[in-house]
Amino acid sequence: MRTRLTEILKIEHPVMLAGMGGVSYHQVVAAVSEAGGFGCLGASTMGHEEMVGEIEKVRGLTDRPFGVDLLTAAPQDLQAKVQDIIDGGASVFVAGLGIPAEVVDQCHSQDVLVVNMCGKVSHAVRAVEAGCDVVVAQGTEAGGHTGQVATMALVPQVVDAVGAQVPVVAAGGLFDGRGLAAALSLGADGIWVGTRFIATPEARAVAGYKDRLLAGAEDATTVTRAYTGKTCRVIRNSYTDEFAASGGTPEPFPGQVLKSMGDGANHLGCDADEPGIDPDREFMPAGQGMGAIDELVPAADLVRQFVAEAEAVLDRVATLRG
Repeated sequence: MRTRLTEILKIEHPVMLAGMGGVSYHQVVAAVSEAGGFGCLGASTMGHEEMVGEIEKVRGLTDRPFGVDLLTAAPQDLQAKVQDIIDGGASVFVAGLGIPAEVVDQCHSQDVLVVNMCGKVSHAVRAVEAGCDVVVAQGTEAGGHTGQVATMALVPQVVDAVGAQVPVVAAGGLFDGRGLAAALSLGADGIWVGTRFIATPEARAVAGYKDRLLAGAEDATTVTRAYTGKTCRVIRNSYTDEFAASGGTPEPFPGQVLKSMGDGANHLGCDADEPGIDPDREFMPAGQGMGAIDELVPAADLVRQFVAEAEAVLDRVATLRG
């Protein structure tokens, strides 16, 4: 299954692991890349030294391409952090919550691609104008920071706007090969998958996170500003309910992050054995596809399943033409 995405990223399969903060550490990143997909570290919750160490660990496990995801809106000294990403051997810098115009030339001068997360058509247009090489059109069904436009509506509009210039990757509510087949049918060149990869043995997760993910239905998430101050889809719990009942007014970003941490409700990035975790208050980003997830599957197997299932769907659709 070859697309513009597999060509530009130099990978076998058009399946990208979302750079989920607190989840996408070296174990799952390397597993996805080794399977022929594209692994992406979620560095938004990492300290600088931890990020550098995680990059080194990924490179110690695989010589295949991988990327690093940072929130453009959050880090200080972005150029220095990006340089460490480049020096560590990543082939892609992924930017969320903003267009990283100040580092595009820095990346390109050292043969590193820039991917931008987009929740609107206008975001994608600005990203391409700034020189980004790939845009991820992420629908509101996605876990984590998300916008208001649904994946089915957003992806083809982004494809129409910028698809002639750069590869477009679909994201939001995609959990199996049917989603990959649908994304390709909408004109995308691949998929960006988060929530399904949380339910893998390799993903990092605080106590109770994977259990809640496996047990939850498709309507078990909510979009809230309770944890970061920005709209974020998470597993609904008593903390999100209390925030909504109080009026739902957050501290400006990143103040709400500090508040939720101070409230003992935000341990994203901690290990499963971290003490003091209350799963009914904890920050657990998840997309609406969680209702379809009922078992832990190794990350490499998931990559292969996505492709095999997509090929079967596309073959079936082809037979409908008679």
